[in-house]
Amino acid sequence: MLSFASAASLSLSLSSPLRPMRSAARAPSVVMADMAVLFDCDGVLADTERDGHRVSFNKVFGEKGYSFEWGVDEYGKLCEVGGGKERMTHYFDIHGWPEGLQDVADTSLVKPKGLPVDAGRLALVTEMHKRKTALFMELINEGTIPLRPGVLAIVDEAIAADVPLAVCSTSNEAAVRTIVETQMGAERYAKFSFFCGDAVARKKPQPDVYNLAAETMGLDKAECVVVEDSGIGLQASGAAQFGGAQFCGAQFGAQFV
Repeated sequence: MLSFASAASLSLSLSSPLRPMRSAARAPSVVMADMAVLFDCDGVLADTERDGHRVSFNKVFGEKGYSFEWGVDEYGKLCEVGGGKERMTHYFDIHGWPEGLQDVADTSLVKPKGLPVDAGRLALVTEMHKRKTALFMELINEGTIPLRPGVLAIVDEAIAADVPLAVCSTSNEAAVRTIVETQMGAERYAKFSFFCGDAVARKKPQPDVYNLAAETMGLDKAECVVVEDSGIGLQASGAAQFGGAQFCGAQFGAQFV
Protein backbone atom coordinates (compact mmCIF):
# COMPACT_ATOMS: atom_id res chain seq x y z
CA MET A 1 0.00 0.00 0.00
CA LEU A 2 1.33 3.43 -0.95
CA SER A 3 0.22 6.49 0.97
CA PHE A 4 0.50 9.87 -0.72
CA ALA A 5 -0.16 11.98 2.36
CA SER A 6 3.39 13.35 2.24
CA ALA A 7 2.86 14.52 -1.32
CA ALA A 8 1.02 17.60 -0.11
CA SER A 9 4.29 19.39 0.55
CA LEU A 10 5.22 19.29 -3.14
CA SER A 11 3.90 22.48 -4.71
CA LEU A 12 3.29 22.45 -8.47
CA SER A 13 1.74 24.94 -10.86
CA LEU A 14 0.01 23.89 -14.06
CA SER A 15 -0.47 27.44 -15.31
CA SER A 16 3.12 28.57 -14.74
CA PRO A 17 5.92 25.99 -14.51
CA LEU A 18 8.32 28.72 -13.38
CA ARG A 19 6.32 29.93 -10.39
CA PRO A 20 8.31 29.68 -7.13
CA MET A 21 7.23 27.02 -4.65
CA ARG A 22 4.65 27.85 -2.02
CA SER A 23 3.88 26.02 1.18
CA ALA A 24 0.94 23.68 0.67
CA ALA A 25 -1.64 22.71 3.24
CA ARG A 26 -1.61 19.08 4.27
CA ALA A 27 -3.86 16.99 2.04
CA PRO A 28 -5.94 13.99 3.05
CA SER A 29 -4.20 10.66 2.74
CA VAL A 30 -4.63 8.98 -0.61
CA VAL A 31 -3.86 5.26 -0.58
CA MET A 32 -3.36 3.27 -3.75
CA ALA A 33 -1.87 -0.15 -4.41
CA ASP A 34 -0.57 -2.13 -7.38
CA MET A 35 0.34 1.00 -9.31
CA ALA A 36 3.28 2.59 -11.10
CA VAL A 37 4.35 6.20 -10.64
CA LEU A 38 5.59 8.12 -13.68
CA PHE A 39 7.22 11.48 -12.98
CA ASP A 40 8.00 14.35 -15.28
CA CYS A 41 11.36 15.88 -14.33
CA ASP A 42 11.59 19.63 -14.83
CA GLY A 43 9.32 21.46 -12.42
CA VAL A 44 8.26 18.21 -10.76
CA LEU A 45 11.37 16.61 -9.28
CA ALA A 46 13.17 19.95 -9.06
CA ASP A 47 12.61 23.55 -10.12
CA THR A 48 15.03 23.10 -12.99
CA GLU A 49 13.29 25.15 -15.66
CA ARG A 50 13.61 28.63 -14.15
CA ASP A 51 16.86 28.16 -12.23
CA GLY A 52 18.62 25.59 -14.39
CA HIS A 53 17.66 25.27 -18.05
CA ARG A 54 16.79 28.96 -18.51
CA VAL A 55 20.02 30.08 -16.87
CA SER A 56 22.05 27.65 -19.00
CA PHE A 57 20.34 28.70 -22.24
CA ASN A 58 21.12 32.34 -21.46
CA LYS A 59 24.77 31.50 -20.79
CA VAL A 60 24.99 29.88 -24.22
CA PHE A 61 23.35 32.90 -25.86
CA GLY A 62 25.92 35.12 -24.14
CA GLU A 63 28.79 32.91 -25.30
CA LYS A 64 27.45 33.21 -28.84
CA GLY A 65 27.33 36.99 -28.55
CA TYR A 66 23.57 37.17 -29.01
CA SER A 67 21.88 40.31 -27.72
CA PHE A 68 18.85 38.64 -26.11
CA GLU A 69 18.08 36.65 -22.97
CA TRP A 70 15.06 34.59 -22.00
CA GLY A 71 13.31 36.18 -19.03
CA VAL A 72 11.25 34.20 -16.54
CA ASP A 73 7.85 35.05 -18.05
CA GLU A 74 9.02 34.52 -21.63
CA TYR A 75 10.63 31.21 -20.79
CA GLY A 76 7.46 30.11 -19.04
CA LYS A 77 5.64 30.47 -22.35
CA LEU A 78 8.45 28.76 -24.26
CA CYS A 79 8.13 25.76 -21.94
CA GLU A 80 4.93 24.90 -23.79
CA VAL A 81 7.26 23.73 -26.59
CA GLY A 82 8.67 20.34 -25.65
CA GLY A 83 12.44 19.85 -26.07
CA GLY A 84 15.35 22.29 -25.91
CA LYS A 85 16.34 22.15 -29.58
CA GLU A 86 12.69 22.47 -30.53
CA ARG A 87 12.30 25.42 -28.13
CA MET A 88 15.18 27.32 -29.73
CA THR A 89 13.86 26.52 -33.21
CA HIS A 90 10.45 27.90 -32.24
CA TYR A 91 12.01 31.07 -30.83
CA PHE A 92 14.24 31.72 -33.86
CA ASP A 93 11.37 31.05 -36.27
CA ILE A 94 9.42 33.85 -34.58
CA HIS A 95 12.16 36.36 -33.78
CA GLY A 96 14.60 35.70 -36.61
CA TRP A 97 17.60 33.44 -37.02
CA PRO A 98 21.19 34.58 -36.36
CA GLU A 99 23.28 36.15 -39.09
CA GLY A 100 23.97 33.85 -42.00
CA LEU A 101 20.93 31.68 -41.36
CA GLN A 102 18.09 34.10 -42.12
CA ASP A 103 17.70 33.51 -45.84
CA VAL A 104 17.65 29.76 -46.26
CA ALA A 105 15.12 27.36 -47.72
CA ASP A 106 13.63 26.42 -44.36
CA THR A 107 10.54 28.58 -44.21
CA SER A 108 7.97 25.79 -44.02
CA LEU A 109 5.87 25.81 -40.87
CA VAL A 110 5.55 22.05 -41.17
CA LYS A 111 8.32 20.53 -39.05
CA PRO A 112 7.41 16.92 -38.23
CA LYS A 113 9.90 16.81 -35.34
CA GLY A 114 9.83 20.50 -34.49
CA LEU A 115 13.39 20.88 -35.79
CA PRO A 116 14.86 22.86 -38.69
CA VAL A 117 14.97 21.30 -42.14
CA ASP A 118 18.01 23.37 -43.12
CA ALA A 119 21.30 21.66 -42.17
CA GLY A 120 22.92 24.88 -40.96
CA ARG A 121 20.05 25.77 -38.64
CA LEU A 122 19.85 22.21 -37.34
CA ALA A 123 23.59 22.19 -36.65
CA LEU A 124 23.30 25.46 -34.71
CA VAL A 125 20.51 24.38 -32.37
CA THR A 126 22.13 20.96 -31.90
CA GLU A 127 25.47 22.52 -30.96
CA MET A 128 23.87 25.06 -28.64
CA HIS A 129 21.75 22.43 -26.96
CA LYS A 130 24.80 20.23 -26.34
CA ARG A 131 26.58 23.16 -24.69
CA LYS A 132 23.46 24.08 -22.70
CA THR A 133 23.23 20.55 -21.37
CA ALA A 134 26.87 20.64 -20.23
CA LEU A 135 26.29 23.92 -18.37
CA PHE A 136 23.07 22.59 -16.86
CA MET A 137 24.79 19.45 -15.59
CA GLU A 138 27.44 21.63 -13.94
CA LEU A 139 24.66 23.37 -12.01
CA ILE A 140 23.16 20.04 -10.98
CA ASN A 141 26.52 18.63 -9.86
CA GLU A 142 27.13 21.77 -7.82
CA GLY A 143 23.90 21.06 -5.93
CA THR A 144 22.43 24.48 -6.71
CA ILE A 145 19.07 23.03 -7.77
CA PRO A 146 17.69 20.85 -4.96
CA LEU A 147 14.72 18.49 -5.16
CA ARG A 148 11.29 19.87 -4.41
CA PRO A 149 10.06 19.23 -0.86
CA GLY A 150 8.16 15.96 -0.61
CA VAL A 151 9.76 14.19 -3.56
CA LEU A 152 11.99 11.88 -1.53
CA ALA A 153 9.12 10.91 0.76
CA ILE A 154 7.01 9.85 -2.21
CA VAL A 155 9.89 7.95 -3.81
CA ASP A 156 10.73 6.16 -0.57
CA GLU A 157 7.10 5.13 -0.03
CA ALA A 158 6.94 3.80 -3.57
CA ILE A 159 10.16 1.82 -3.17
CA ALA A 160 8.99 0.38 0.15
CA ALA A 161 5.77 -0.79 -1.53
CA ASP A 162 7.69 -2.21 -4.53
CA VAL A 163 5.93 0.24 -6.85
CA PRO A 164 7.65 0.74 -10.25
CA LEU A 165 9.09 4.23 -10.80
CA ALA A 166 9.97 6.06 -14.00
CA VAL A 167 10.86 9.51 -15.26
CA CYS A 168 9.25 10.53 -18.56
CA SER A 169 10.76 13.80 -19.72
CA THR A 170 11.58 15.74 -22.87
CA SER A 171 14.89 16.77 -21.30
CA ASN A 172 18.26 15.24 -22.13
CA GLU A 173 18.51 11.79 -20.55
CA ALA A 174 22.00 12.34 -19.13
CA ALA A 175 20.81 15.50 -17.37
CA VAL A 176 17.73 13.77 -15.94
CA ARG A 177 19.77 10.83 -14.72
CA THR A 178 22.26 13.20 -13.10
CA ILE A 179 19.48 14.99 -11.22
CA VAL A 180 18.06 11.73 -9.86
CA GLU A 181 21.38 10.12 -8.96
CA THR A 182 22.96 13.27 -7.48
CA GLN A 183 19.96 14.40 -5.48
CA MET A 184 18.41 11.03 -4.55
CA GLY A 185 21.43 8.76 -4.19
CA ALA A 186 22.52 5.60 -5.96
CA GLU A 187 20.06 3.22 -4.25
CA ARG A 188 16.99 5.24 -5.20
CA TYR A 189 18.41 5.94 -8.66
CA ALA A 190 18.65 2.20 -9.33
CA LYS A 191 14.88 1.85 -8.85
CA PHE A 192 14.01 4.22 -11.72
CA SER A 193 13.46 3.60 -15.42
CA PHE A 194 14.18 6.56 -17.71
CA PHE A 195 12.41 7.62 -20.91
CA CYS A 196 13.88 10.97 -21.87
CA GLY A 197 15.11 13.33 -24.56
CA ASP A 198 15.06 11.81 -28.02
CA ALA A 199 13.79 8.41 -26.90
CA VAL A 200 10.73 9.15 -29.03
CA ALA A 201 10.44 11.18 -32.23
CA ARG A 202 7.36 13.12 -31.11
CA LYS A 203 7.72 14.90 -27.80
CA LYS A 204 5.08 16.19 -25.40
CA PRO A 205 2.22 17.11 -25.86
CA GLN A 206 2.21 13.90 -27.92
CA PRO A 207 1.74 10.78 -25.76
CA ASP A 208 4.66 8.81 -27.24
CA VAL A 209 7.00 8.94 -24.23
CA TYR A 210 4.28 7.69 -21.88
CA ASN A 211 3.24 4.98 -24.31
CA LEU A 212 6.87 3.88 -24.56
CA ALA A 213 7.19 3.71 -20.78
CA ALA A 214 4.03 1.67 -20.39
CA GLU A 215 5.01 -0.75 -23.15
CA THR A 216 8.64 -1.14 -22.06
CA MET A 217 7.82 -1.61 -18.38
CA GLY A 218 4.81 -3.83 -19.06
CA LEU A 219 2.48 -1.51 -17.14
CA ASP A 220 -1.28 -1.60 -16.95
CA LYS A 221 -2.29 1.95 -17.92
CA ALA A 222 -5.29 1.72 -15.62
CA GLU A 223 -2.89 1.55 -12.67
CA CYS A 224 -0.40 4.27 -13.63
CA VAL A 225 -0.15 7.53 -11.67
CA VAL A 226 1.34 10.43 -13.63
CA VAL A 227 2.91 13.48 -11.98
CA GLU A 228 3.09 16.52 -14.27
CA ASP A 229 3.32 20.30 -13.88
CA SER A 230 2.78 21.72 -17.37
CA GLY A 231 0.02 21.95 -19.93
CA ILE A 232 1.88 19.94 -22.56
CA GLY A 233 2.74 17.28 -20.00
CA LEU A 234 -0.85 16.91 -18.91
CA GLN A 235 -1.95 16.71 -22.55
CA ALA A 236 0.62 13.98 -23.18
CA SER A 237 -0.41 11.84 -20.22
CA GLY A 238 -4.09 12.36 -21.03
CA ALA A 239 -3.60 11.37 -24.65
CA ALA A 240 -1.84 8.20 -23.48
CA GLN A 241 -5.15 7.28 -21.83
CA PHE A 242 -3.85 6.37 -18.41
CA GLY A 243 -6.63 5.24 -16.14
CA GLY A 244 -4.95 6.21 -12.88
CA ALA A 245 -4.80 9.63 -11.23
CA GLN A 246 -2.92 12.49 -12.84
CA PHE A 247 -1.48 14.82 -10.21
CA CYS A 248 -1.02 18.50 -10.95
CA GLY A 249 -2.13 21.90 -9.70
CA ALA A 250 -1.02 24.21 -6.93
CA GLN A 251 -1.12 21.54 -4.24
CA PHE A 252 0.10 18.18 -5.41
CA GLY A 253 -1.63 15.54 -3.36
CA ALA A 254 -4.73 17.64 -2.83
CA GLN A 255 -5.92 17.95 -6.42
CA PHE A 256 -6.64 15.29 -9.03
CA VAL A 257 -7.26 15.95 -12.71
